[in-house]
Amino acid sequence: MRFIRRPVSGRGGASDAGGDTLLHRSPLLFGYLVALGAIGAVATGFMLYGLRSIIFSVFLAMFATVGLDPLIRWFQRRGMRRGWAITTVILIIVAVLVGIIWVVVPLIAQQITFLATAVPQEITVLRKEGWFDSVDQATNGALSQLVSWIGQQVQNPKTWATIGNGLVGLGLSVLNAVTTGFFIGILTIYFIASYDATKQAAYRLVRHSRRASFESYSERILQNFGKYLSGMVILAFCNSVYSLILLLATGVPGAFLIALAAFFITLIPLIGTVLTTAVMSVLAFIHSPVSGVVVLVLMLIYMQVEAYILTPRVMGKAVQVPGSVVLISALAGSTLFGLPGALVAIPISAGIILIIKEVVMPRKERS
Repeated sequence: MRFIRRPVSGRGGASDAGGDTLLHRSPLLFGYLVALGAIGAVATGFMLYGLRSIIFSVFLAMFATVGLDPLIRWFQRRGMRRGWAITTVILIIVAVLVGIIWVVVPLIAQQITFLATAVPQEITVLRKEGWFDSVDQATNGALSQLVSWIGQQVQNPKTWATIGNGLVGLGLSVLNAVTTGFFIGILTIYFIASYDATKQAAYRLVRHSRRASFESYSERILQNFGKYLSGMVILAFCNSVYSLILLLATGVPGAFLIALAAFFITLIPLIGTVLTTAVMSVLAFIHSPVSGVVVLVLMLIYMQVEAYILTPRVMGKAVQVPGSVVLISALAGSTLFGLPGALVAIPISAGIILIIKEVVMPRKERS
């Protein structure tokens, strides 16, 4: 049997139009274009990395806009037109920003200074208690090491600020947080004002034959997504107010600062309340063993009330995120962007679950 070898390329042949024509004709030009593309990709990556804080702030503003949409709809259900409802929500945002600048920031600085001086004093008093030495011996010095570590962390400026050292770094950190928060607030106002127009413009990018179904799925997903975000904010606010009242009643120092931190930490479902309960109990125990027991018991009771009464009523029909997904998302988000990344990772996971439930599963059932 004879094998006929066909030419690989020919004049006017189809193989001349292949992707390797430039490589064969001009290897130098081909390598130059590949190198230029690689340099462009690396430069784009560095540019996005340099703009990561701005991009992250835009995502936070988008999440805040979706989370505030149920509040606008709530005003609409009370007979208010959408324009006036949007104006009311914008005024609320402006009031919150003004309150943060004029009230919250000075109070936080005062609470940090007070807490940094009060906790070491509380530790000194705790060491003089008659039961401390016996418990410390029973735990092989673990209790003494724990209270010493807490005192060092409270007095260390790096605990309060991630930029710089001492008061200068702390001031820059607070200023950066206020500036970022103000920027996110302004972006949220713009996004809320143009929310419907932006959605309609995005829907028009979809092919007309699929636009109706895409719009229907998107509206359902955004509404449930907004309910989830607003529900988590309401639950975190309830936890923060309860923690503030409990800490003030037991006399624990830095109650306002701890309650404010509890608000952001408890935005992470499942593990946020557990973390705040542990921190509050330790600080209350340093203040007084009786206060520690009271705070621990009442917070455990609140956790049960939140799980079986508040969460079902507040979240309603919003999507529920499985516990394993919460832990994985929070760990991944915190590894990439710290606490804000953990807060954003949970809603993203909820959105993915919503897409699977609202789009993927119904299509699988129909097929």
